[in-house]
Amino acid sequence: MIKYLLLDKWFLFLLFIINLLGTVYGFFWYRYQLFDTPDIFLLFVPDSPTASLFFTIVLLFFLFKKNAPYIEALAMITLFKYGIWAVVMNLLTLIVEGSLGGIGYMLMFSHGAMAIQGLLYAPFYAIKLRHIVLAAIWTLHNDVIDYVFGQMPVYSSLTEYMDEIGYFTFWLSMLSIGIAYVLTVKPKNSMT
Repeated sequence: MIKYLLLDKWFLFLLFIINLLGTVYGFFWYRYQLFDTPDIFLLFVPDSPTASLFFTIVLLFFLFKKNAPYIEALAMITLFKYGIWAVVMNLLTLIVEGSLGGIGYMLMFSHGAMAIQGLLYAPFYAIKLRHIVLAAIWTLHNDVIDYVFGQMPVYSSLTEYMDEIGYFTFWLSMLSIGIAYVLTVKPKNSMT
């Protein structure tokens, strides 16, 4: 039943519109940081909107009954990673500051949904090991840009914890890559 819903053309179209709007909002959200970002890092700064852009492209391909495995791997890994990351950062903000505004709760809900939707579509991806490898390189390179070159998203109350957040983010990347492999490549390998 859920398989038919996830691949239903109208459901895919609705999800495509939601993700497209979320992507546009996400880039708008990053506008001030992007304005201050050196050109060489621009591609790697807006983490969540780039992840949702990847998934929006995947949904567009699905609407035409096509696959784009490199984009699928990038979408799956980065949706899970940045979805979970944003939820954790907002929870940490709540702990450090003692409160969290409505936007913080909205970010937790929307990013939690990002993480889940990327995993829900795992059975429909055409991902192979080479796609995971490329997406892993992108994801880990992005961690270097964020935490070695200081281009990570700004949470002012968490600034003093950047080393710990960078360490957490690296392992979250590894977990995201591992989950993508287990849900897409491993089942195909065990069938041969």
